[in-house]
Amino acid sequence: MTRVLVVEDDPQLVRALKINLQARKFDVEEASDGGSALRLAAARKPDVIVLDLGLPDMDGIEVIKSVRGWSRVPILVLSARHTSEDKIRALDAGADDYVTKPFSMDELLARLRAAARRREPGT
Repeated sequence: MTRVLVVEDDPQLVRALKINLQARKFDVEEASDGGSALRLAAARKPDVIVLDLGLPDMDGIEVIKSVRGWSRVPILVLSARHTSEDKIRALDAGADDYVTKPFSMDELLARLRAAARRREPGT
């Protein structure tokens, strides 16, 4: 079962993502801030991270850079930030994909499956 760490501070969105992902046999963990995300990522070694950039304690770009210091786990950014500059900053920091809110759940799931396929064993 693919382990997904959802890093998002909107409880309603987390709930919707969790329901949809679990219905498709993903194992879902959740973090509502960057510090919790980094601790969970290190301890639980998810197969994919779905990351919002607007977190209460740190910018998602910082989370990406920190994770990239020790892991190649695929990171899929899910953010309301939609400018080219925002996308470029996240991708240059080490994100593997970028989806803007509002989003299609089917598209997000397809991108999540693609990221999971690209995951290197042991990352």
